[in-house]
Amino acid sequence: MSLLSFKQSKSRRFEQLVQPHLDVLYRFAFRLSGQQQDAEDLVQDVVVKLYPRLDELEAVEQLRPWLNRVLYRHFIDQVRRKSRQGDVVLSDLVEADGQADWLDSLESDNAGPDLMLEHARLGPALDRVLATLPPDQRTLVLLHDVDGWRQEEIADILDIPLGTVKSRLHRCRAALRKKIHRELEPTRHLERVGE
Repeated sequence: MSLLSFKQSKSRRFEQLVQPHLDVLYRFAFRLSGQQQDAEDLVQDVVVKLYPRLDELEAVEQLRPWLNRVLYRHFIDQVRRKSRQGDVVLSDLVEADGQADWLDSLESDNAGPDLMLEHARLGPALDRVLATLPPDQRTLVLLHDVDGWRQEEIADILDIPLGTVKSRLHRCRAALRKKIHRELEPTRHLERVGE
C-alpha cells in the first residue's frame, strides 16, 4: 500500500467514525459555549486533536459519550485558561444571548394564544435564569432536561459519580425553580387608591 493510499484510508476511517457524531458534538458545544462560532471552533479543535489518535478512537466501544467527554474537557480547559488570563467570573464567559435560540425550537406549531403568551413570558425569563448558573450547572441541566441525556451518560461524560449527577441536578432544579419564580413574580402589588 502506498503512503498516499494509506493516508486516504486513514482519513476515510476517521471520517466514518466521527462524521455520524458531528451534529451531536456541535449541539453539545453550543450548549456549553452559547455561541455559534465558539461551538464550531470547539468541535474543530477536538476533531483536529483526535485525528492522530485514530487507533484509540477505533478501540472505543461507545464513541458518542467518549467524544462528548473529550469535548467537555477541552471546553473546561479553555474556560480555565481564560480565567487565568484575568479576573473573569466563569458565568460571564458564556453570554446569555446565545441561550435564547434553543427555547424557540421547543414551541409547538399548533400552540394556542394562551400557550404562546406563556412561552413568550417564560422563555426570556428562563434564559436569564439559566445564564445566572455557573457553566457546570447550566451544562448539567441542559444535557439532562433539554437534550434528554440519561444521568448515567452525563456521569460518564462529565467523569463524575452518578450520585453526584443526581444530587447536583436536584439542587440545580430547585435553584432554577426559586429563581424563575422570583423572575416571573409580578412587581409589588400596589393598593388602589380609594379602596
